[in-house]
Amino acid sequence: MARNRKRRKPVAEINVVPYIDVMLVLLIIFMVTAPLLNLGVDVDLPQASAEPMQNESEPVVVTVTREGLFFLTVGGEHEEVDAETLKGKVAAFVRNNPKLTVLVGGDRSVEYGKVFQAMALLQQAGAPKVGLMADPPPPPGSAP
Repeated sequence: MARNRKRRKPVAEINVVPYIDVMLVLLIIFMVTAPLLNLGVDVDLPQASAEPMQNESEPVVVTVTREGLFFLTVGGEHEEVDAETLKGKVAAFVRNNPKLTVLVGGDRSVEYGKVFQAMALLQQAGAPKVGLMADPPPPPGSAP
């Protein structure tokens, strides 16, 4: 009593619907996280017409905010630090890279003493090159 059964042929197609679902989820994740990666410290730098420094590697940036807080930026990552932590971390970076360039960016309205304190801490940490950051002046004839 063997019935004549139809044999199913194997399907040689790829079902792409699950892959589309995964792609859409990843797209949403990247769209949400991308703006968060560009967060930084908002500082109103003074303007100067000095020539920019030429660096072979990315410098370490110390930012002094309007409130007098210190932020350390290394490799695009910002973190708020106190004076002793700033000195210790920069000293560790200088030990690993003796030619490290450190830039200090102080808000236009911050007390001079806070910027000076940051530069003194960097000197104590052994930073060989310390520079000040500024915004370039607006081009002549442009509105301020």
